[in-house]
Amino acid sequence: MNRKNVWTTYSQAQLKACDKFAEDYKKFLDNSKTEREAIDEIVNEIEAAGYRELNTLIGGGTKLKKGDKVYSVWMNKSIAMFQLGSEPLEAGLNILGAHIDSPRLDVKQNPLYEDGGFAYLDTHYYGGIKKYQYVAMPLAIHGVFVKKDGTTVQLNVGEDEDDPVFFVSDLLIHLAQDQMSKKASEVVSGEALDLIVGNRPFVIESKEKEKAEKENAKLSEGEKYALKAEKEEKAESGKVSGAVRRGILAILHDLYGVEEEDFISAELEIVPAGKSRDAGFDRSMILGYGHDDRVCAFPSMRALLEAKNLKRTGCCILVDKEEIGSVGATGMRSRFFENALAELMNLTKEGYNDLALRRCLANSCMLSSDVNAGFDPTYASCFEKKNASFLGQGLVFSKFTGSRGKSGSNDANAEFIAEIRRAFDQDGIVYQTAELGKVDVGGGGTIAYILALYGMNVIDAGVAVLNMHAPWEAISKADLFEAKRGYVSFLQNIDFRNE
Repeated sequence: MNRKNVWTTYSQAQLKACDKFAEDYKKFLDNSKTEREAIDEIVNEIEAAGYRELNTLIGGGTKLKKGDKVYSVWMNKSIAMFQLGSEPLEAGLNILGAHIDSPRLDVKQNPLYEDGGFAYLDTHYYGGIKKYQYVAMPLAIHGVFVKKDGTTVQLNVGEDEDDPVFFVSDLLIHLAQDQMSKKASEVVSGEALDLIVGNRPFVIESKEKEKAEKENAKLSEGEKYALKAEKEEKAESGKVSGAVRRGILAILHDLYGVEEEDFISAELEIVPAGKSRDAGFDRSMILGYGHDDRVCAFPSMRALLEAKNLKRTGCCILVDKEEIGSVGATGMRSRFFENALAELMNLTKEGYNDLALRRCLANSCMLSSDVNAGFDPTYASCFEKKNASFLGQGLVFSKFTGSRGKSGSNDANAEFIAEIRRAFDQDGIVYQTAELGKVDVGGGGTIAYILALYGMNVIDAGVAVLNMHAPWEAISKADLFEAKRGYVSFLQNIDFRNE
């Protein structure tokens, strides 16, 4: 089959629109390095476009009609957005579904310790990573402390030019003979991915200590907290150690008002520091952290904002926890989407009943907006070239994912694919088809099979990514823009139901 290069199909106006969309996406990517940050960015944008929060409407007894725009956030990490169409909800939805979590390092609940004159935060990696890629590079800390009184303290350190950054150390090549002989999966162990956060001891002269205790004088709240911690440590063990660690506690207390125990109810994520950048002399690509899967989440959200006069209700679901199996209350396996849809139905003139909800879900169509592995000539032996995706050749359809014999896969029906082909060809959308690597080499999963459990038609449709799951991934600006165009076409043109 012939493949088109997207760049050769664009007019000057489309090229300009593509570049503008890429700039918008880069800003989103830079401001959305965690799920919570992504939700904040999305809510700000959709509320400006007229979307209203579902719980507010429930409380006010509002009745919804065609064209109304509604959203529901769950635990600040997942969101469902709806634009009501002219048909009853029972006729089904056109759904764009993506995930907004990405591989990273997570800080443990009892993380802060000192060793060899360094203060460390102990971490546990999240999702599939090559652990050696996270050493010897600048890292940032994003997340929240939630204190016992319910106060949420936001943390974002390492992104501004005058911010400090953090790092995981690596062994110098001169001493690494044994390390270099290990398998790549063993070069760096999971327990070795601890973040260096300080090296300067906390020291206050004895006179100052006495003065602080007697007069509560001229010491910061953090210094007072560190002195208290030192006194408690001495009383408990009879000796004092960890001066660098106490220095970090003093800084955290001064800057954020948190204490060491607040790590218990914190969610802190360690991500690559720095902004996404144009890549290549021709600026055709974007190198950045978190393309998987925010490169599909952003155009999905924007497509729903752009879609007009919908016949079937349009929906965009952006969820957490896909990288670890879509589990938990904020993953796609959660019932939060089903619950939000039931509440939405209850606000329409048709009202809610269980049979109508089940019919709605079964009659729906979905693009599981998730990435595919872009063909890499350097590692060509891992791909089956004629069934691989290529950067710059449009939106990628994957009829099935899974691994080795399609295990764990959704497998889209041919009739549904034919309907999408009709709509996309009508709108001039450039697309390609692909599998994730060779049959006995590749494999991976998405949220597609979870929604397919309702009986709806689902197919994976996303953007090709180079360096997938690495700290810095690469995508084509043209594929990003074509994804948005394709998602708009899907929302406006698909009206497919199983016979």
